[in-house]
Amino acid sequence: MKARAASLVAGFLEALASERGASVNTIAAYRRDLADYEAHLRAQGTDALKAGPSSVRGFLAARGAQALSAASLARRLSAIRQFHKFLYAEGWRRDDPTPAIEGPRRSRPLPKLLSMAEVERLIGTAREGLDAVERPLRERLLAARMACLIELIYASGLRVSEVLSLKKSAASGKASLIAVSGKGNKERLAPLSRPALAAMKTFRALLDEAAPGAAAGPWLFPALSESGHMTRQAFARDLKRVAAAAGIAPKRVSPHVLRHAFASHLLHNGADLRVVQDLLGHADISTTQIYTHVLDERAKAMVRDLHPLNDKADGG
Repeated sequence: MKARAASLVAGFLEALASERGASVNTIAAYRRDLADYEAHLRAQGTDALKAGPSSVRGFLAARGAQALSAASLARRLSAIRQFHKFLYAEGWRRDDPTPAIEGPRRSRPLPKLLSMAEVERLIGTAREGLDAVERPLRERLLAARMACLIELIYASGLRVSEVLSLKKSAASGKASLIAVSGKGNKERLAPLSRPALAAMKTFRALLDEAAPGAAAGPWLFPALSESGHMTRQAFARDLKRVAAAAGIAPKRVSPHVLRHAFASHLLHNGADLRVVQDLLGHADISTTQIYTHVLDERAKAMVRDLHPLNDKADGG
């Protein structure tokens, strides 16, 4: 039973990768969720080919009792639904037990936000001592790398996986746009600010000097890792150190928070929501609408400051 279940899951994941272009991270998440689901079914004496709606509900109830968040439960249910649709479409089952199952209700939390001044502080702190030639070259190189990473995400809204997997060719030109391969291998153009371009050139020049062997590789941010480039864990760890040095609570800062800052600050300064959607690489504008609280606040301020009736009210 276990071998057959593993074979069915493997077939589903292969289809997910080849037909829908799912990312490596998405495939890994689905593999974990479905392994958890199959383990629960085995403990109940059944499997995915025999499970009914009560089996799926039982799994969600069991994981809910383990205090999994609504978001985690919703993700597991999504994986299970797609898996059962695959089994039905491929003829492994005559029915799909999941359509009538309701997902857990969850509210979408507002993203953590940094002010424009806080982002400037982060960049300034990351750059401290960068131009001091008396400092050890490795210290200057690490400072240049962190300043470059912050500048890049804040200038372009790149996902952390996208920025870390950039090729070094991104730093070789003067173009204000770079092509990025995002989720589902969908390409989009991301903007580059002049400070971001300058930060890339500074970092690469120091890398050429300090580690010519690493600089010869294909990655913009090379590292001794399985992928050959800097890992998201290393970036997040170093970024929190910079946040603490800048006087910002580390728990408020992550690579993804910089992406939020990019979107929120653009909207605050008048950018169109559809444009921000394209820049972020969101397939659905509903994902981008999490940032509309910024537009709401701007609209309130406009009514407060510009509506003529407010002047009458102030004047009595």
